[in-house]
Amino acid sequence: MTIAAALILAASMDAIFRDYNQGAGTASVVIMRGQDVVFRKSYGAGATPDSNYRLASMSKQFTAMAVLTLEHEHKLSLDDRITKFFPEFPELGITVRQMLTHTSGLVDYEDAIPAGTTIPLKDFDVLWLLQQQNRTLFPPGSKWQYSNSGYALLALIVEKVSGQTYAHFLHDKLLEPAGMKHTLAYEKGISSVEKRMYGQPADQSLTSAVLGDGGIYSSVDDLAHWYAWLDHNPLYAEATVPRVPVEDSGPPLSGQPGSAVLHNSYGYGWFIGTQRGERAVWHTGESIGFRNAVLRLPDEHLTVIVLTNRNEGHPIDLALDAAAAIGH
Repeated sequence: MTIAAALILAASMDAIFRDYNQGAGTASVVIMRGQDVVFRKSYGAGATPDSNYRLASMSKQFTAMAVLTLEHEHKLSLDDRITKFFPEFPELGITVRQMLTHTSGLVDYEDAIPAGTTIPLKDFDVLWLLQQQNRTLFPPGSKWQYSNSGYALLALIVEKVSGQTYAHFLHDKLLEPAGMKHTLAYEKGISSVEKRMYGQPADQSLTSAVLGDGGIYSSVDDLAHWYAWLDHNPLYAEATVPRVPVEDSGPPLSGQPGSAVLHNSYGYGWFIGTQRGERAVWHTGESIGFRNAVLRLPDEHLTVIVLTNRNEGHPIDLALDAAAAIGH
């Protein structure tokens, strides 16, 4: 990229993210062309590209890769049922694959939290709550419905099969090999988050300690290492194969006519669709105090990562605008 092109890109990014230089909340962004970072900057007081944000549902890609790693090591099968790992769980016919693809029909664990609960849940608490349900929302495998419950159980399966905690397995098998020095599945009282960005206006909820569906903290700098590493990992190619149609795509993701990502399929921890006729792989993460997105356009070898600690906004729109600004 020439100096002139870099200056034009920087001006475009400053315009796209101008709202984060005003008021509450910050944003950090990295744009990659192939393995190379072509833009990195943070907006808002106190944020830097190595600041760590809670990824929320962007954590699901890590949980999916952990499960695929164990499958690759022949330690589990995607067609194994929950009851293989947790015999006390009701036999509902739910498989690992169905949890990965959000087709399990599991009850939303947030709907099962008893009234008056004040102590934050952990993944094991999710297992206990779901064991009491003895029902599914629909026959497993019959439709797609986004499920945090499935990914919480997948984290517990990783622990059961590997003999390690979810956090340690991620570190040893994924984070360290990818060169991610400051990313972790955060466990209060056990680990700490360096250069932590706290959510605005609030940071934690009853579900913030559940790891498998959304408990990882990372920075745009560390995530740049992750996506560079994934591009050489055959399991990522497996994770981003469209597996099931997404039946309810919801409202357009971008305010720009014709530019919205069409999330018409789900793989393992990733949405797969098209953006202006080109293949797009993406995921968002939303939790109290955080809104995040990653957008990958494989045909352009382009990756846009946006992490924010606001309780509002649509970072996927910002990622789409950033991708349009950098061009082909």
